[in-house]
Amino acid sequence: MTQWHYLFVLLACLVITAPLEFFGRGVYRRPRLLVAAVVPPALVFVTWDLLAIAGGVWSFNSRYLVGVILPGALPLEEVLFFLVVPICGLLTFVAVDALLGSDRRRRFPVAESRR
Repeated sequence: MTQWHYLFVLLACLVITAPLEFFGRGVYRRPRLLVAAVVPPALVFVTWDLLAIAGGVWSFNSRYLVGVILPGALPLEEVLFFLVVPICGLLTFVAVDALLGSDRRRRFPVAESRR
């Protein structure tokens, strides 16, 4: 059962932040922006991981992995981490911005006064 821990944590992150989609303009409702925000940094970090693995800087404990290993000895869970965590961060940011943004616009109507 321990091989599922990493995936369970990633799933929990998605489940916990899923309701935040209903605050503000959402994240999943804008898939092109979501991909543009998540994929470039994920590619950078996947490359970083591949270089670190190849250089022997770090490795992964197979006890906590389901066993799907991608080219370059990169576990599936690691790639999913680079996608899931930024998505959860974006969901949180958009929701907080929606909740605080309306208050900020009422207190500081700079854009409105310039029209």
